[in-house]
Amino acid sequence: LGSTMLRSLARHAGRAAWGASASVSGSPIGGVPSWARAVSHGANGSRGWRNVGEHDQWAITSGSISAPRSFHTSHTSLAKPGRIKTNALLQTQHFAELGVVKPGEAEVKKRTGLLVIKCGMTREWNEHGVAVPLTVLWVDDCQVTQQKRDSASRGVFSLQLGAGSKKPKQVSNALRGHFDSCGVNIKREVAEFRVSEDAMLPVGTVLNASHFVAGQFVDITGFTIGKGFQGPMKRWGFSGLPATHGTTKKHRAHGSIGNSQDPGRVWKGKKMAGRMGNRKRTVQSVFVYKVDPNRNLLYVKGQVPGKAGLFLKVKDALRKPPPLIGVDGVELPPGGEFAPGVSTAGAALPYWARGAAAEVTHAAAPYPTWGIGIAPQGPTTTTTAQMLDPFVYRGGGGVKAEA
Repeated sequence: LGSTMLRSLARHAGRAAWGASASVSGSPIGGVPSWARAVSHGANGSRGWRNVGEHDQWAITSGSISAPRSFHTSHTSLAKPGRIKTNALLQTQHFAELGVVKPGEAEVKKRTGLLVIKCGMTREWNEHGVAVPLTVLWVDDCQVTQQKRDSASRGVFSLQLGAGSKKPKQVSNALRGHFDSCGVNIKREVAEFRVSEDAMLPVGTVLNASHFVAGQFVDITGFTIGKGFQGPMKRWGFSGLPATHGTTKKHRAHGSIGNSQDPGRVWKGKKMAGRMGNRKRTVQSVFVYKVDPNRNLLYVKGQVPGKAGLFLKVKDALRKPPPLIGVDGVELPPGGEFAPGVSTAGAALPYWARGAAAEVTHAAAPYPTWGIGIAPQGPTTTTTAQMLDPFVYRGGGGVKAEA
């Protein structure tokens, strides 16, 4: 396969002091590549880090390979077994030869998110009598203000959304002309969301809280609360210097920050006193507990970045995406009206819904696939997500309690 690939693999996964060999064989298994690993044990029965004379073998089998090939590496080129990804041995041309899709190149349907305002926190009791901490998010006149299309070969499609309102005298002439050309009111905040080509919405489309459904997961991005200039104990959790034994006026100091002549400087990134907070952060897989379309409110479980009154970006979760209607095998019920996730009996379960999570009916989110800008009608009544009963034993975590 070439020494260049192996050097790239070594840089990607790390170095280790042992030899390795790999081979590609041609036995088909249903046309789907399968990865097998044969680990040789040392003379004393040990595994893991081994001497130079021992080898690990990785075999890749696929129906598209006709002739076996092999390569050998030196004792310093590959990394510790278990830390090498299964597809790290392949370059771009090898994926086409094996007939598999390279990770990251598969088409993923992506719809726009929402610009919301954080209102504060509250709590509610669910159907099991458990208090659920909630953050209230307000969707204030969120509209599509611009379509952006990249002329590159791959094509990058995104939507600019605006939310809130401002007086004409509070914005520059450039922004005022931008909103006038779009035919929308002056917005207080604008943000851009990357979308798929068939999820482009026309300028002026109004998005409300029904864009999300109760029971799905979302990623929320915002700026954390600024704390100002803080010392190392508050900023990094340092323990400080001793309270007695000769310490004078240095009780909350960080101590030494480096050596003297070698390296003769302070390393970049050294944890010291400085400005704390006000950083852009994303909280992933936040559970949408309740959706109130009448007041345009979203109730999400737990905390989100920022203070009350700040704008946040909310979009479908990357690691726990909802099943999309019209994309993931979920179709609209007869009549064409969208039903919320808590009452959708035929909604396909997401790929991560396994074990106890499969006991809950998951939400199916609408996706604009019936022409440019045509999306199914969202629910108009308040919906609350179904949650697992925390008092039911589902195995694991110790000895089962006796009834």
